[in-house]
Amino acid sequence: MAPGLKPTTLELLKRFNRAFPQFYEQFVSSEIQLQNLRLAYQLYKSRQAVIEIKPEGNKSALHFAYRNQSFLLSDIFGVLAAYGLTIHGLSLYGQIYPPMLVFIKLVVARSGKALSEKTAENVCRAIREALGGRFEVEEMLAVEFNLDAGLEQVETEFYVDPVFHLPALLIEADNQPGLFYKVMYAIWQEDLLVVNANLLVWRGRTRLILYLLGPNENLIPEYLGQKIADGVRQRLLGRRF
Repeated sequence: MAPGLKPTTLELLKRFNRAFPQFYEQFVSSEIQLQNLRLAYQLYKSRQAVIEIKPEGNKSALHFAYRNQSFLLSDIFGVLAAYGLTIHGLSLYGQIYPPMLVFIKLVVARSGKALSEKTAENVCRAIREALGGRFEVEEMLAVEFNLDAGLEQVETEFYVDPVFHLPALLIEADNQPGLFYKVMYAIWQEDLLVVNANLLVWRGRTRLILYLLGPNENLIPEYLGQKIADGVRQRLLGRRF
């Protein structure tokens, strides 16, 4: 816990952190905990999704906060793909108890550079429109990508993480256009809720570890997890997409 905080802020932070998985308070830095608390307050005041893009070195950081729902990541990554953005980093922290908020930071670039102010505004607007059902992500992406084409060299594995004590789905595939959108679309089709994520891109391969809750925001039993892993793999290979 961050030292030097006012007792009232410290108590508020402790109450806020109780809605996250057990690992959150122990393993997530105080700086990120406080940033997520600030985003939650901003969300509470505005009553609408918080979507911000700010420069971060030679890239841009997209911050997002909203009530977690299975379609969110599909919409967000679909917009990023439609604008031709490259994803360099992903952090995601979702609550597992009400109000079930999710906080996402994506480090993105376009043609190796930070987004211009105009592009950043357009991306934020498109995400908000997509969440409101007024921006047809699939229609826009269909112009750029063959959404029926499967991904190459896909591997999936389900397990229960012994540290986080959460169901986890490991997805590994060759890097290719529309990869993140297709992964998140498959997750949505399986009605899964992502509450934490790790990303590694290395030697032409992308590895995602997604910590999940199942339909109705429940824990996923082992037998069902294996079926989900196979279902996601089949979707990504184009056999059920």
